[in-house]
Amino acid sequence: MTETTTATRPNKTYHDELAIIRAELDKCMKCGNCMAVCPVYGVERKEAAVTRSKVAVAQAVLDGDLELDDPEVYEMAFNCLVCKSCMINCPTKVNFDRIMLALRAALVRKNGLPWLKKMIFSTLRHPKLFDAGMRLGATMQSLVFRSEKESRAISPRSPFALAGGAIGFDAERKLPGLNSTPLREQVPEVVRVTNPVASVAFFTGDSLNYFYPEAGRDLIEVLTANNIEVHIPKGQNCCGVPVLVHGDIDTVRTLARNNIDIFEATGCDYLITGCGSCGGAWQHDYSELLANDPVYGPKAEKWAKQTYDISTFLTRIIRLRAPQGRIDKVVTYHDSCHLKKSMGVAVEPREILRLIPGVTFREMSAPDTCCGSGGSYVLTHFQTASTIGRKKAEDIDRTGAETVSVGCPACMMQLLDNVHRFGAYQEVTHFISLLAESYRREKN
Repeated sequence: MTETTTATRPNKTYHDELAIIRAELDKCMKCGNCMAVCPVYGVERKEAAVTRSKVAVAQAVLDGDLELDDPEVYEMAFNCLVCKSCMINCPTKVNFDRIMLALRAALVRKNGLPWLKKMIFSTLRHPKLFDAGMRLGATMQSLVFRSEKESRAISPRSPFALAGGAIGFDAERKLPGLNSTPLREQVPEVVRVTNPVASVAFFTGDSLNYFYPEAGRDLIEVLTANNIEVHIPKGQNCCGVPVLVHGDIDTVRTLARNNIDIFEATGCDYLITGCGSCGGAWQHDYSELLANDPVYGPKAEKWAKQTYDISTFLTRIIRLRAPQGRIDKVVTYHDSCHLKKSMGVAVEPREILRLIPGVTFREMSAPDTCCGSGGSYVLTHFQTASTIGRKKAEDIDRTGAETVSVGCPACMMQLLDNVHRFGAYQEVTHFISLLAESYRREKN
């Protein structure tokens, strides 16, 4: 794994010094347009939850009116989904995600990480150790969780549910189980086809690798059905977004450099993702984190231009082979925050769904509102996240759809819980799995 050396150590970016974000803070007019779209404010209805208040807190820290060890600063900084909705609705286009990342990083520099986060993030620097931990979790999960075959989910057992309630492991909560064999162990490192029209590298991310390997296999199957050779490097590790949003900048830079090295070695012209957070990391975060790194900065910029969500690659880069297998289902689609607002992907998954024979597509009234996941936000702010999730489940119900499709595995986890606790037990699936199923039915 590549470590930072004196020769490659970057100069400071906004991740390293809060003052660098001052100009972004000054763009905020405190107009309150963010109130209309913030899912957290929509539930809590208090000024402290609004984006403009968080901007004011960051300004107060810079001005010396608040200290970084003030509990109020920590709570306001982390009571945010980083869904980017406020940025879309902002008349002065304040890059609020940068403000949040800068503030959280400043908090970590001042106060350090909580011990559990520190332990988890440190294992991410060592992929083999992290993989061993996830495999152990898959083996031991039956002791803590009960399996529910009808929903393909697991729920906490008592008394673990009672002990875990404080961090989101409610007794009724549905979660995807860890797979005993990760995706990257199920498939060869290169899946070859005869006379390929392109060769791509697939960044699996951790969720597809450990929780939803079947969706990862479906993505590979769709690519090969379109005569694409697929490289799945085994040395890849976490994209780093879960670490980035918690302010551990040193670790996320290590992960970024390691992933860049791994994918440089593939020699592929395209990098494909099936997750909006992973894709956003490659398209935006890596180049910002490594902006002043003379070695990795240019490589990050190159990969930013060569990274595509699977739906964009299929509909914009190659000529997608139209599926012929019929799937008689009523389907709706949830816009994942990072997929739409970071990668700019919204139309493409819908185009794919509408191509599948038999699929009746029905739009939600608010398909791009957050599902309430926010990575670990659902664990640290469970009640707020659950209320946001209830609203999403009700919107899904109103469509009459039996299947809700999505382009981000983190949203799949949250939606699984949402529809089982608050909805009509709809099927939750990655949109690429519906396309793969249509291709498979052509053979029947």
